[in-house]
Amino acid sequence: MKHRKQDAFTLPARKLFAVLFTLFFLLYLQYRPYDGMSQSGGVMHTLFSLYFLVINQTLGIVHEGGHGVCYILHCPQFITALNGTLFQWGMPLFVGFYYKRRGNLLGFYISLFVLAISMDYTAWYISTSNEGLHVPAWKSFLGVDGYHDFNYMLSSLGLLSHYHIISIMIKVASMILIFYAYLKVITYTLFVMKPDRS
Repeated sequence: MKHRKQDAFTLPARKLFAVLFTLFFLLYLQYRPYDGMSQSGGVMHTLFSLYFLVINQTLGIVHEGGHGVCYILHCPQFITALNGTLFQWGMPLFVGFYYKRRGNLLGFYISLFVLAISMDYTAWYISTSNEGLHVPAWKSFLGVDGYHDFNYMLSSLGLLSHYHIISIMIKVASMILIFYAYLKVITYTLFVMKPDRS
């Protein structure tokens, strides 16, 4: 059996991937469901909302899993609140570095892209921390009522009055990372990947 290199794809397949990834990137910037940029209606909006089920809910489950680990280990309340975001950011980082160690740079760059989406969500979540400790179900990752991690953490640190600045800083970092990851994915896909000769 002939083994193909991990990054060997035909040029048409690489071009199609680049087009689809670009479409996803542009639609993400237009239709983020959590920060008020989402616009109701339209076929593209409806199709793109499926991303919410794939990426957003996956990150949400990982986020809640981070809290769950602390429930099992009886962590202090602050660590329990923080651990959700640590897991949510750590999962794409872990997957990315796994791919990088295996020489799969495309997987690494896509993982950075997912991390940027996760950071973008966190920036929005922080921007709502002044609304109180209670989080209604429609703002929750998993669609259930809960308490606002960042309202609690920023209040504990005496930083709640600076929530907007913190949110903007993370938002800017997420946008820099998402553009960087996008450019790396496209450049790698179209110009670095080895063409399939078979």
